[in-house]
Amino acid sequence: MEYPHLFSPIQLNKLTLRNRIVAAPIGELYEPKARGGAGLVVCGHTIVEPGRSSFASGEEPTAFFKYEVEKTRQKIRACHRYGARASIEIFHAGQYARVKDHAWGPCSLIREDGVEVKALDSAEMERIAGLFAEAAQQAKTLGFDAIFLHFGHGWLAAQFLSPLFNHRTDEYGGSLPNRARFPLLILRKIREAVGPEFPVDMRISGEECVPGSIPFEDTLAFIQMAEPYIDGVQISAGLDINHEGNVHMATTNFKEHMPNLKWARTVKKTCPGLVVSVVGAIMNPSEAEQILANGDVDLVAFGRAFIADPNWPNKAREGRTCDIVPCLRCLQCYHIATNRQNVGCSVNPRYCNETLIPERMIPAEQAQRVVIIGAGPAGLNAAITASRRGHEVIVLEKSTEIGGALNTIAREYYKEDIRSYRDYLTNQFAQCDIDLRLNTAADRSMIEALHPQALIIACGAQPVTPPVPGIDQSFVMGFTEAIHHPERIGKQVVIIGGGTIGAEIGLELAERKGRQVTIVEMTDTLASQGNLLYRIALRQKLDPLTNFTALTETRCIQIGDHEVEILHQTEQRKLKADTVIIAAGVRTNRAFVNSLYGICPQTFEVGDALQPRKIQEAVFEGTGVALSIE
Repeated sequence: MEYPHLFSPIQLNKLTLRNRIVAAPIGELYEPKARGGAGLVVCGHTIVEPGRSSFASGEEPTAFFKYEVEKTRQKIRACHRYGARASIEIFHAGQYARVKDHAWGPCSLIREDGVEVKALDSAEMERIAGLFAEAAQQAKTLGFDAIFLHFGHGWLAAQFLSPLFNHRTDEYGGSLPNRARFPLLILRKIREAVGPEFPVDMRISGEECVPGSIPFEDTLAFIQMAEPYIDGVQISAGLDINHEGNVHMATTNFKEHMPNLKWARTVKKTCPGLVVSVVGAIMNPSEAEQILANGDVDLVAFGRAFIADPNWPNKAREGRTCDIVPCLRCLQCYHIATNRQNVGCSVNPRYCNETLIPERMIPAEQAQRVVIIGAGPAGLNAAITASRRGHEVIVLEKSTEIGGALNTIAREYYKEDIRSYRDYLTNQFAQCDIDLRLNTAADRSMIEALHPQALIIACGAQPVTPPVPGIDQSFVMGFTEAIHHPERIGKQVVIIGGGTIGAEIGLELAERKGRQVTIVEMTDTLASQGNLLYRIALRQKLDPLTNFTALTETRCIQIGDHEVEILHQTEQRKLKADTVIIAAGVRTNRAFVNSLYGICPQTFEVGDALQPRKIQEAVFEGTGVALSIE
């Protein structure tokens, strides 16, 4: 077996897990994760105190409420049906709860939304600890194989542990033993309720990653205090509601892979009797196998990776690593990042679209000749899907290789995950019987000669060249040239356009190449196309750089002799520039797209050929239209 450590069994107390893979509690689809081969599936959460402990609604019931309990039981069945073990997260949001009246926390305060937070006294702590124990007992009685206690990410237990939240001066504040008093009470009552042989796992943030929060040394010391009551600990990071910490909980492409491993490794060395797991940007089976083989951890946990591909474990076990759909860490699946708009997965078009995209490919009733113009992410997904459904597929690509804009994006330093996705698509494409014609600039007569029965226009979009005087000079280049030929870029750089492309080019040039970078952006927001958490993570990378400046609400008037004349709000001035990079976005060639209508009845526009957007739309539309062709 290619990954012997990943697929070896392990004991969690008296529970045997078939492998070292944990599906973290993200999303509401648990059966696909069990069927996909995870050893332990954490099937969402239960709150412990209705009305005062939910992060979603003051109306949320516990998972064991009489009108919810059978639905909860079905989660257990879904896991056991495929040989996975089932766990459930036990949760209290504390001061961040959505409530009917007031919230509980370590300290009294009035939240920004006007809700009163009352400091817990010892009697209420005893009561709430009892509710945790009751939920644990109910989980055991219903048939869960383990429980998963959420003591991280800034929720109630973490609020007591962290000096960021806990400013008490009594026996529950100040020193770590005091701050740990209430969390340890919860653990003790849970262990008394479930007995010595029932598996108790606990998630905690190694660090919360914002100033004034708990240091790792305190986290480690608390884990040692908790060890008599728990069997396992999962090391995460960051905070949830605090967005500055959230980007370290659900990492973006600006964070390295496996950022929490350093803390998990130390916990394993310090507490060898605990089953230690780590979550966070473990992106492929090789990474997981290596840290298990090294003895760094005992289990590996996956959240967004299993949204991208719920069959990740089975594919790894079968030696089909190249068939695993890689997560981009774009955070489009996260409601906070997207403000609950356009939530989905960039690489799994079925996620949040279960009624639109079938789980299994349905063969076409009658094979059609499908011509696809363009081999970017939209065209490739359309071609792969159409071919697998049995259609005859011809792809016309004007460049020398497939991949489209992915080939340019993948060259950037912080686009390792994009490189993996491009390689995945290239591999999937190669497995299909597709007539690929490179170096072929399609036009109407060429397509007519192919007699398609369906035409998919996936020609992408072209860089915009703004009408700026002096833009045709030799020291001015487009963003594509800048990415492909960084050696042509001088010391002082002005980037015209601060969208995601311009911002990431600027970051890399300033941080990695030591260039002096100024971005000129017309709007009031840098990287406005990016979601909320992406922009925060980008800003956290840019803020420490002294050689980077972003001028928003600024317009480029003209480009002179190695200088750029700008209008910054009401101030007109000049910026020196060895190199000017144009990153003013991309635009669809509507005239070309419109010229292709009328060739055949089934004509579709997908991806940037329709309008410039994200990979998410390209993948969904390319896959979706290919599924509709009959």
